[in-house]
Amino acid sequence: MFITKWLAAFGRYLQLMGRVLSIPERWRMFMRQYIREMGSLGVDSIGIVLLISFFIGAVICIQIKLNIQSPWMPTFTTGYTTREIMLLEFSSSIMCLILAGKVGSNIASEIGTMRVTQQIDALEIMGVNSASFLILPKVIGMMTMIPFLVVFSIVSGFVGAYATAIAGIITPDDLTVGLLHSFNPWYVWMSIIKSIFFAFIISSVASYHGYFVEGGSFDVGKASTNAVVSSSMLILFTDIFLTHLLS
Repeated sequence: MFITKWLAAFGRYLQLMGRVLSIPERWRMFMRQYIREMGSLGVDSIGIVLLISFFIGAVICIQIKLNIQSPWMPTFTTGYTTREIMLLEFSSSIMCLILAGKVGSNIASEIGTMRVTQQIDALEIMGVNSASFLILPKVIGMMTMIPFLVVFSIVSGFVGAYATAIAGIITPDDLTVGLLHSFNPWYVWMSIIKSIFFAFIISSVASYHGYFVEGGSFDVGKASTNAVVSSSMLILFTDIFLTHLLS
C-alpha cells in the first residue's frame, strides 16, 4: 500500500515536472518572475546563511581545538579540519537542509494558498500553463542563487573561525596555515554542484506539495510540513550518491 502510494506520488511529480520544464510562453513575464524569485528565495536568505555559517564555523573551530587537537598533532589541525567540514558538508548539504525549512515551506504555502483560493484554476481557464508559470521561475531562481549562498556560507564560516582566533582560542597563523594546507579547489566546486541539485529538490518538491493541495488553510500548513520533510529526506539520500560520485 505504501509503495503504491509512493509510486503514484512519484508519477504525479514527474508529470508535473514535465509541464514545468516547458518553454515559457511569454519570456518577458518569465524574466520578471525569475528576477522576483531570485530576490525572495535567494537574496532574502543571505542573512540567515551568513549568521548560521559564522557561528557554526566558530563552534567547529572551538570544538576541534578543545577536544580533538593534542600535542601529538600538528598545530594546523584545527584550521584544516574546519575547512574540510565547511567545504565538504556544511556549506552545501547542511545549509540546504536549513534552506529547505525556510524556502521550501514558503514555496509550498504560497502555491498551496493559490490552489485553495482557486487562483491556479483561473490560470488554467485562461489557457495558461500554470505549472510552468508559477513553478519554473522558482526552480531556476533557486538554482541560480544557491551557488552564491554556498560561497557566502564558506566565507562566513571562515570569518567565524578567525573570530575564535581573535578571542585567543587559536593563533591566527596556525588557523591560516590549516585553512591553506593541502587545499583542493575541487571541493569548492563539489559543494556548488551538490547545492544546485539540492536547490532543484527543494524548489520542485515544495512546489509539488503546494500545487496538489486539496482542502483549506489547514491542508496548506500540512503541505508545507510535508514539503520540508520530503525535501530534507531527498537531500540526505542525494547527498550520499553525489558525494560518492564527485569524490
